[in-house]
Amino acid sequence: MNIILLGPPGAGKGTQARVLCEKYSLVQLSTGDMLREAKKADSEIGKRAAAIMAKGELVTDDVVIGLIEDKIAEGGNVEGFIFDGFPRTLGQADALEELLMKTGQNLDHVIELFVDDNKLIERITGRFTCSSCGELYHKATKPPKEKGLCDICGAAGSFKFRQDDNEDSLKTRLLAYYRDTSPLIGFYHAKKILRKIDGLGSIDEIQKNIKNVIGKFN
Repeated sequence: MNIILLGPPGAGKGTQARVLCEKYSLVQLSTGDMLREAKKADSEIGKRAAAIMAKGELVTDDVVIGLIEDKIAEGGNVEGFIFDGFPRTLGQADALEELLMKTGQNLDHVIELFVDDNKLIERITGRFTCSSCGELYHKATKPPKEKGLCDICGAAGSFKFRQDDNEDSLKTRLLAYYRDTSPLIGFYHAKKILRKIDGLGSIDEIQKNIKNVIGKFN
């Protein structure tokens, strides 16, 4: 089973992807993670990606597809993949479709986590992480149980906010997301594999809704 997760910044794609991976024995393919790994990789495509990033340039679609192809090839005994952050454009969607056909696989579900923009801004501008272990918190909905201490690793005073988690920056990122992704919504709707899920519930509620939708089409 192969799944694409769509949704604006802060919609919870990464969180839901991790839960789905555990539930269905899937592998999460995050563009950002793959590019970071590429810097250390010794493969030909990894070296190409690292060289492009070293120049401060955007990695081209063919390189990203090459990285995904390598990941699929080394997937091992897994039940499928979750694509997180890819595709972002129709060109990338076409390239991914060709790659899956080439490797004898199908795209089973495209899940869009849709959210109200104002609620999303509230969610993102309040979030922060532990710089030691990466645990995610929120000032209103998930503060540390003990002020100043991470619930997971116990580190003190190690919390950090992302510089771009502010209202002006987020509005810019949302506009870019809607501009780039709106054609994908129509593209996958026409293929009858687009599923819409409300992204503003709790993690468990959203996960339950995703599982219900997936179950209906498997």
